[in-house]
Amino acid sequence: MNIENQGGMKPGEARTEGQSTRDVILRDPIAPPWGILQQSYEFLGDADISYDRYIDRDFYDQEMDKMWNKVWQWACREEHIPNPGDQFVYEVGTYSILIARTSGGDVKAYFNSCMHWGTQLKPTGFEGHSDQIRCPYHGWTWSLEGKLIDQPCDWDFPHAKPEDNSLPEVQVGLWGGFVFINMDENCEPLEDYLGPMIPHMESFFPLERKAIEVHMRRKLPCNWKAGLEAFLEAYHVRETHSGGTPIGCAATNAEYDIFSDNMTRFIHTIGYEDVHWPAEETAEQIATAMAGRIAGAQANRDALGEKYGMDLSEFSECEMMDSIEYYLFPNMFIFPGITLPMIYRFRPADDDVDTCWFDLMFLRPLKDGEMHPEPPECVNLDVYETYATVPNMNPGLAIVYEQDTSNMEAQQKGFKASKKRGETLANFQEARTRQVHITLDKYLND
Repeated sequence: MNIENQGGMKPGEARTEGQSTRDVILRDPIAPPWGILQQSYEFLGDADISYDRYIDRDFYDQEMDKMWNKVWQWACREEHIPNPGDQFVYEVGTYSILIARTSGGDVKAYFNSCMHWGTQLKPTGFEGHSDQIRCPYHGWTWSLEGKLIDQPCDWDFPHAKPEDNSLPEVQVGLWGGFVFINMDENCEPLEDYLGPMIPHMESFFPLERKAIEVHMRRKLPCNWKAGLEAFLEAYHVRETHSGGTPIGCAATNAEYDIFSDNMTRFIHTIGYEDVHWPAEETAEQIATAMAGRIAGAQANRDALGEKYGMDLSEFSECEMMDSIEYYLFPNMFIFPGITLPMIYRFRPADDDVDTCWFDLMFLRPLKDGEMHPEPPECVNLDVYETYATVPNMNPGLAIVYEQDTSNMEAQQKGFKASKKRGETLANFQEARTRQVHITLDKYLND
């Protein structure tokens, strides 16, 4: 039932019946990290979002020219380039960046293009090792520090001096075990861009003390924004994951927070079975639901503690049960919990407005003193290849992700077929999607 004005509430103030996410978490016997209890929601408007933003080539080109080359974005994990000479290619749209660990152990990034004829120095998808950077076409060669050290037939290039042909650098920032790049030489420091993300993540298990357990990349038949927006809300859970059946308040009473232009979050509680929703619960019913949640958290502690050889007794029910999802503009998702430890990334694929790459990682905690193992090879999936084919993929989560991405081709086609020329967003549950477009516009209108 649509209620135009619930008791004189202002837009964005209405909430569903039943226990809130905060109500449940505050009853947990082990207190969550401090950031979990921080709240920051504001009403951002209710105008439709134009479908042209997802399908128009000119709009896509503006994103490439004004946003993607000016934002901080994670390119790889430090464990991809642990040793001097290790190199990694990161690409978004037409941009190609070569990241290298120098002989001194620093991390540098360069535009992946030869200063001679412009040839890519390393191919798309490259991960490997070399003590230098050599162009495969004519052999111009640079040190890992980007200095031109070999210019065949240099007698024929008096106009192209080595000191003028160092590889142009891309800005690099390291945080949480991730390597970030920014193509704007005048960009703000990564720490300023991250803002509140830093103290929030410091209250969880350290990201730099996690290792990649599973890594896959799937091409999705949709615009990169449509791909990531599917994961910004839990409103879809009832229909997409549960076939339209009522599943209690969890699907509609997730918490949504907007902490800055670049950082938003949702928390979706798991394990609290509110079978009486939307009727008001009795104290006994609440106690029964909480007992199930607490037992579920302990089961996860036992199973994962045995798997990783760790004592997880001090981790909260929230960290052991819930979907805690932080988003960093433009395309990074961080799940800092223990049981659901995912990292997502969405970016345009093949310079195509209608497709994107979805990177999905699972990070496992490392024991004290444990070194990062060699990361698993990324498994690349085409549009219709399934998550279940990925080695070590959780079978239940493979089904969930299949459901999550099953709507995307139909949505991308619907953008183009619709007479109504924009999407209508919920005031509360889809506020994070609106914030994406607000932040994007600040780059496009600059």
